[in-house]
Amino acid sequence: MPPWSQNAVSHPHAERPRQTVAIVGLGSIGGVIAGMLRAADRHDVTACVRTPVDRLTVERPGDVVQTPLRAITDPLQATPVDWVLLCTKVHDVPHAAPWLTRLCTPNTRVAVLQNGIGHVERLTPLVGGATIVPTIVYYNSERLAPDRVRFRPADHQEFAVRDDADGRAFAELLDGTAMRLLVSEDFLTLTWKKLLLNVIANPITALAMERMTVLRRDDVQALCLETLREAVAVGRAEGARLRDDDAAQALATILTYPAEAGTSMYFDRLAGRPLEIEALTGAVVAAGRKHDIPMPVNNTMFTLLRAVHDAHVAAGR
Repeated sequence: MPPWSQNAVSHPHAERPRQTVAIVGLGSIGGVIAGMLRAADRHDVTACVRTPVDRLTVERPGDVVQTPLRAITDPLQATPVDWVLLCTKVHDVPHAAPWLTRLCTPNTRVAVLQNGIGHVERLTPLVGGATIVPTIVYYNSERLAPDRVRFRPADHQEFAVRDDADGRAFAELLDGTAMRLLVSEDFLTLTWKKLLLNVIANPITALAMERMTVLRRDDVQALCLETLREAVAVGRAEGARLRDDDAAQALATILTYPAEAGTSMYFDRLAGRPLEIEALTGAVVAAGRKHDIPMPVNNTMFTLLRAVHDAHVAAGR
């Protein structure tokens, strides 16, 4: 199998039975994957949502995908499925628990399309013996309306998974869609490399209240490099195989993204929603403290993000 490909599994589609798929969380990430799966029409897809949606539009470079979508709004309407794609923010997982209770059995696979690390440990008590399949999401997306999202493909692949039976099953699930997928034996290192991107792009755009254009500033790039060097040291202590130049490489990767692109944390701050700080900067800070690694820049970032988050909570948003 190549390191990444649009169709990660080469068996003919007709040889595989349709599977039942529930998308929990129809935000930017969930909206894109729901639209791609529905457009491929190889599986029976249901969106688990708060607001009814009967049609979904995905804007992508060069075209627009419009598909009908089955949606349910009450966990009591849910029945067990083959796959759950969990697309909520990490801090919204407790709100997804009633859905997981109804959707999951020991025969279900739960693919986690979330930022951060530690998904298996966090979700195991909630999924009724289902198999948890961590993924890394690389594509940029933006929710334009409850039934409309914008999809920007990543540089090389849209997802990464472990090179095991469950990771390959997720690759098969996406076969026939426009999603390219990397199957890797070193998933831990890939997870930390993705976290490197998130601990600069998300906090800085949210704190500056600007899209990616803010990262074009020389002084901001210097701040990014210091943030990244600290995170690289922490990732190494956690067992990730990170090199000295991974900090500079992460910044170079971020600078290939469109200046007009936003981040999930930026959009959350604009909307007055809670910020996903514990899963991103908070994860680096927690791991660094465990290994007694100095992190003055990440600690400062974490403090500022917590202040913004607490102000939202105090305002009752």
